[in-house]
Order: sequence, then structure tokens, then C-alpha cells
Amino acid sequence: MEGLIQLVITIIIAGLICWLLLWLIDYAGVPEPFHKIGKVVIVAVAVIFICYALLGVAGMRVPGPVR
Repeated sequence: MEGLIQLVITIIIAGLICWLLLWLIDYAGVPEPFHKIGKVVIVAVAVIFICYALLGVAGMRVPGPVR
């Protein structure tokens, strides 16, 4: 149960950070090609992070950085 609560908190925090970055790009008035690219990059990183968190809670071994 603790893992599920931690997962929900992680997803909420990741969503808030993603929303804040997307709002910041809109608010800052970034020129059009960089505006769209920035949004795609932010969403892609958020999706990868959430998938990484979901796989970790599911008990699957997620490969980390090679040392």
C-alpha cells in the first residue's frame, strides 16, 4: 500500500512540474518553432519518468545508468 501512495504522490508532483514548465513556456512568449519543440520535449520527459515510476512499482527491474 505504501508503494501505491508513493506512486500517486510521484505522479502528482511530476504532473505539477510538467504543467508549470508548460505554463512557463506559454508565459515567456518563446518563438513558435522553439515553443512547440519545448512542449514536446517536456511532455516526452514526463511520460518517460511516469513510465519509469510505474515499472518500478510493478516490480519490474528497470535498468539504471551504467557504471
